[in-house]
Amino acid sequence: MILVDWQIQDHIKRGFIGIKPFDQKFIQPNSLDIRLGNHFVWYKESDDIIDPYDGGSICSNVSEKKAEFIDIKPGSFLLAETLEEITLPDNIVATIEGKSSIARLGITLHQTGGWIDAGFSGTITLEIANANQRPVRLYAGMPVGQLVFYTTERSLHPYGAKGDAKYLHQKNATLSRYYENKKQDTVI
Repeated sequence: MILVDWQIQDHIKRGFIGIKPFDQKFIQPNSLDIRLGNHFVWYKESDDIIDPYDGGSICSNVSEKKAEFIDIKPGSFLLAETLEEITLPDNIVATIEGKSSIARLGITLHQTGGWIDAGFSGTITLEIANANQRPVRLYAGMPVGQLVFYTTERSLHPYGAKGDAKYLHQKNATLSRYYENKKQDTVI
């Protein structure tokens, strides 16, 4: 079941869902608006291959900055953080969706990483791309997306209790930690 406005407010008020900082004006009929933080990370142009199993290649040729705004060039990709830190219990999951007004500028908020597991706690790393023909300026603190909350059965192993929770308690825009996965032998 998707939580509606009064349920979102009640879950936050009673401490079942943690949102810091929280402002009730961002509660929508079926979601909670989230704002852009001020930490941005992007890959510099390079011919170096990024190997998902090689942490060194993931972290090489990267730039980052904290800023009040960032201009995203056409065809560019960057990681950003949410201003809000969220904490989910073991029976609520969330998805992140872009706001339509931002999407109409050509900005996508997540590539495929829009799922937030039960038991997650931290800021959310946004995977932002510009499909527009013109650069787009985004400001820290502006609402850019919305969280949709779903109730589920209680998870036996919520994200925070997993031994391999790579992004638990993340702060700032966080690069991929895929290299922490064990590479499996493939039979072709």
